[in-house]
Amino acid sequence: MLKISSAPHIFSPVNTRTLMGNVIIALIPAILAALLIFGFSALKVLLTSIAACVACEYLICRYLLKIPPTTGDYSAVITGILLGFNLPASIPLWMILIGAFVAIGITKMAYGGLGKNLFNPALVGRVFLFVSFPQQMTTWPLPHPGDFFAPDVQTGATALGILKHLDGNSSSEALTKYSYSIDNMPNYLDMFLGNVGGSLGEVSAVALILGLFYMLYKKVITWHIPFYYLSTVFILTSIMWFYKETPDLDPVAHLLSGGLLLGAIFMATDYVTTPMTTKGKILFAIGCGILTVIIRIFSAYPEGVSFAILIMNAFVPLIDRWCIPRVYGTGRK
Repeated sequence: MLKISSAPHIFSPVNTRTLMGNVIIALIPAILAALLIFGFSALKVLLTSIAACVACEYLICRYLLKIPPTTGDYSAVITGILLGFNLPASIPLWMILIGAFVAIGITKMAYGGLGKNLFNPALVGRVFLFVSFPQQMTTWPLPHPGDFFAPDVQTGATALGILKHLDGNSSSEALTKYSYSIDNMPNYLDMFLGNVGGSLGEVSAVALILGLFYMLYKKVITWHIPFYYLSTVFILTSIMWFYKETPDLDPVAHLLSGGLLLGAIFMATDYVTTPMTTKGKILFAIGCGILTVIIRIFSAYPEGVSFAILIMNAFVPLIDRWCIPRVYGTGRK
């Protein structure tokens, strides 16, 4: 019996819930690394962030939009994890609730829910907290691997913060006072494994790379955005390093420090807020890389990943419009 229906005509068992589940699995190595490095404080931050994001989406669906709750697709869980990954272990828990409301209530549900938001929810929540509570968002507890219940009383500069203040413009007094010294700069191995200070999800490069390999294996994402994003940052910093060989331009350190790997692997690859075509993804990733380097090197901020991705999110509709693929059998417009 012939059944007539509209496209698409190919059935696939992969749905939103399956894709989100695979992303959560890919995030597990970074979650374990955060718990190992920062202990119980990291667990509190992650659980609070996840619970707040899920609760916010559920309440908005149930009582404001009067629709069945959409929390079963796990997207709110991922937003909660990624928001927690962008926070220091010492942040007060009540601030996380504000960040979760901004991420879910304003950035996602106000636009109509999953698939309709223009900007990455977790990054908007992170930037809102950063501009609202800069002191709490830039207080970085030192790692204490193996001591799960150690209090976060000792703080220090992140690797990226040290790089930012090694350009020769800071006084020796400031360098000493804030530990912005080349002697305090962690080596490549520490940055690769995660024995450094920073946000929960950005410190362990190896854990993030394991998540990348898993998502590539499961075909959750393609390689284009992470590759071109990271390559752009590495090439630009290498060029500047060649002409001005100073510690703050070390290309390898820029790859391994800050939120670059976290952003390139798990945030810049978000389905909703990135271009649909391969050409568009490449342009998007290169734009993210250029903006990240500009902000890191030339602005007052040591980190530029969040701002770079959000700025490029705003250009996605234009990129998609410009990169419309040619219809088969027709000429180019």
